[in-house]
Amino acid sequence: MVCTNIHTIMDFEIDHRSSLPLHMQVESMLRKLIEKPEYKNGKLLPNEINIAKRLGISRSTVRQATNKLVFESLLVRKKGVGTRVAKNSITTQLNNWTSFTHEMDEKGLPFKNYSIKVHMVVPDKEIQQLFGIGADEKILKMERLKGPDSGPLVFFISYFHPRTGLSIQDDFSKPLYETLERDHHIVAALSKEGISAIVADAKLSKVLNVKTGAPILFRKRVVCDPGDRPFEYNLGYYRADRFTYTIDIAR
Repeated sequence: MVCTNIHTIMDFEIDHRSSLPLHMQVESMLRKLIEKPEYKNGKLLPNEINIAKRLGISRSTVRQATNKLVFESLLVRKKGVGTRVAKNSITTQLNNWTSFTHEMDEKGLPFKNYSIKVHMVVPDKEIQQLFGIGADEKILKMERLKGPDSGPLVFFISYFHPRTGLSIQDDFSKPLYETLERDHHIVAALSKEGISAIVADAKLSKVLNVKTGAPILFRKRVVCDPGDRPFEYNLGYYRADRFTYTIDIAR
């Protein structure tokens, strides 16, 4: 089985002289690989050690690329089994991405912050791997409840990489990405997203003022800088009865 898996990546090569970071080259390779029918039908991807050996790169580079696809819900990793393409997954790139506040302002729907909570936490292992930080390192966590005058509509939970320089002293009532660029020289260049439907648990029902079990639109977002380095991991919970997520796709 291992030999068969390795054979499937024989057509891919890493250009060590390219200005494109190695993990981005591996990510591109994996995106092409998971489009193959055999992987969509459930075949395990080659393991990270074998991919690293075949391409002449470190396992951590392969892990960084794989983690991004896991966070986009394109891949599912199961300990002791391996990594597969997520079933029923749909992926698309969203054009003209901007901050939520700016998007609502452009639509003439002013939103306000109902609450903002900021504190330092030790994140879970998945976020540690995404950011490449130590097991005991604390990072900034922000929770925001936003909506129009009629009531809260969306609940955001964000985790920030330490290199952003954000602290609990920053003014989070202002547009986040403007603050990052102006005060911390961090530019939001790319948003990688996964969207799914969930039901409200007790906490979400209280926060968003809906019944327990009500439909919620759930969006997971990884925001990267121009070097494709993740600096924000964001979870968004939208009231499905009040919010529609639209995508424009040009052919």
